[in-house]
Amino acid sequence: MGLWDWLTGREPVQAEVADAVAPAPPTPEDIERALVAAERMAAEGRAPAPVLARVRRVTGIVRALLPRVSTIGLQSRDAYTVVATATDYLPESLAAYLALPRDWADTRPVANGKSSLLLLIDQLDLLATTLNAMYDAANRADAGALIAQGKFLDEKFGGHRTTPLVPDQPRPASTNPLDLET
Repeated sequence: MGLWDWLTGREPVQAEVADAVAPAPPTPEDIERALVAAERMAAEGRAPAPVLARVRRVTGIVRALLPRVSTIGLQSRDAYTVVATATDYLPESLAAYLALPRDWADTRPVANGKSSLLLLIDQLDLLATTLNAMYDAANRADAGALIAQGKFLDEKFGGHRTTPLVPDQPRPASTNPLDLET
């Protein structure tokens, strides 16, 4: 019983705390299984060729990004988006489309004059565009690090170079005892 409960004469409220434990985040193997399942779902569901091509595009970008998820950081929104695309967004969109009769889904307008097929294609294109932007950003960051390292090395060592090193030509003799003879 807390002081406030004692003063007010109320019985203490016993909060029932469930022993709920958050599920572990999906492993790379879990994500790969989800990607394979999405590809299989589209193929076995006889999705039209434009859908199959877009599904493969999305799964390919996710696979390219997976090694980057650890460098993006598991808490980042981008890492979450990559994982959620594989395990939730892509399979949910596909399942909703594949649950409809093909002839109806591919021809009847359902929203803004678009058929379910066109809506799915828009969703898959949006996923691919979003993932592509993340992939480009990750690669630009790495390229930026390489450029910065090159600038550092050039500033540190480039000013000491008196003659350019050209392959297949002998290096000038050095009087520096630290230089190795070749």
